[in-house]
Amino acid sequence: MRHERIQQLLQDDFLKLQNAKVLLFGVGGVGGHCLDCLYRSGVRDITIVDYDTYEKSNQNRQLWSELHEGELKTEALKKHYPSIKTINVKVEEQWVKDFDFSEYDVVLDAIDNTRAKLALAQACYKKLISSFGSAKRLDPTKVQVADIWKSAGDPLGKKIRRELTRRKFKSKYKVIFSSEEAAQTQHPKASFVGVTATFGMTMCAEAIKKIREK
Repeated sequence: MRHERIQQLLQDDFLKLQNAKVLLFGVGGVGGHCLDCLYRSGVRDITIVDYDTYEKSNQNRQLWSELHEGELKTEALKKHYPSIKTINVKVEEQWVKDFDFSEYDVVLDAIDNTRAKLALAQACYKKLISSFGSAKRLDPTKVQVADIWKSAGDPLGKKIRRELTRRKFKSKYKVIFSSEEAAQTQHPKASFVGVTATFGMTMCAEAIKKIREK
């Protein structure tokens, strides 16, 4: 049986995974590995949201990218994970404000648009797990999970916390971040799949934990 070993591990909680509804924003380096992990773990109802296409520069860290250069990520991933649902849209603040999150059990944020990330936090923090920056880092053992106010060492996280404070947002939600100091390079997108994939796998594990706790 395809999911026999994860079912043996989770026992009765495996049914919770099969019945959960997960919404995943961004299926690049972090989100793509998270999607693969969720799918292999038995989550059957996954909706992915992305607007981008695969480029050659994605091939060092993004699953399936070498097979689908130039294709929309949502359409390409549907070929590998046929049961997923797809929304092909660029996630922006107003779109988040207009979207209905009520049917989803977990919302996963693997995008890099700051304003959209802030909007997601305000719209669905109780269901949210958010990823900060994985670029310019080489040590996967430095990847950590904490609530938003206890995260540190990440410029994007600092920016998010500052802006949430300005908006008088005081609630908590889980974030994934690296405490490793970013490499000194002028290339902001320099990346290593060992770290990127660890972010994605950690996001998947946290999603499963959240589902089991419901």
